[in-house]
Amino acid sequence: MSHPPPNRLRRGLCLVLSAPSGTGKTTLTRALLARIPGLSLSVSATTRSPRPSEIDGVHYIFKSDHEFADMVADGALLEWATVFGRRYGTPRAPVAAALAAGQDILFDIDWQGFRALRAALPGDTVGVFIVPPSLSTLEQRLIGRGDSPAQVAERLAGARADNAHWRDYDHVVVNDNLNDAVASLTAVLLAARTATSRQLWQPEA
Repeated sequence: MSHPPPNRLRRGLCLVLSAPSGTGKTTLTRALLARIPGLSLSVSATTRSPRPSEIDGVHYIFKSDHEFADMVADGALLEWATVFGRRYGTPRAPVAAALAAGQDILFDIDWQGFRALRAALPGDTVGVFIVPPSLSTLEQRLIGRGDSPAQVAERLAGARADNAHWRDYDHVVVNDNLNDAVASLTAVLLAARTATSRQLWQPEA
C-alpha cells in the first residue's frame, strides 16, 4: 500500500439524519455543523414563499411551481416530495460538485427523501435514524415546547409511522443525552470518511 500524499483527496459523502418531530434533530444538526470541519448543510429547493429572515440560496433555493416542475422534468433533483402542499427537493448539481471535491453534506430529510437519495447515490449515502428514548419521553418534549394536544397526538402518530422505517438506515442513535448523541453521530461520520471506497488517492490495483 502506498503512503497517502499530503493533499490526498477522498470522495465526499451524504450524511442523512431522519427523525420524528420533536426528537431533537435540529439541535443535533446544529451541533454537528459547529463541531465538524468540512461538513455543510444541504440547501433544498422549495416552492414555498420565503420568510422575512430567510435568504435565497442560503436557507432555501426558492422556486416557482413552474421552475420546480422544470427541475423535476430535467432530472435536476436527486429527491423531492410534497409537504403540506409545497414541494421540496435536493438539487443534483451542487451535491455532485461537493462530493467530487471531497466535501461532506448533511441532510435533514425524512425516510422517503432518504430512500430516494440512496437510490440516486447508493455509494455515497449514510443514513442515521434518530429516536427518542421512548414515545412517552417524546410526548413530554412535545408538550414542553408548547404543542397543542391535537398537535401532540398528530406528531405521536407520525412518530409511530416513521419508526416503522428505522431498519432502512445504516445506524440508529437514541437522543437521550445530547452530548452522547453528538458523539455517536461524529463517530459515524468519521468512520464513513475512512471507507476504502472514498479514498481517491489510492492507485488502482
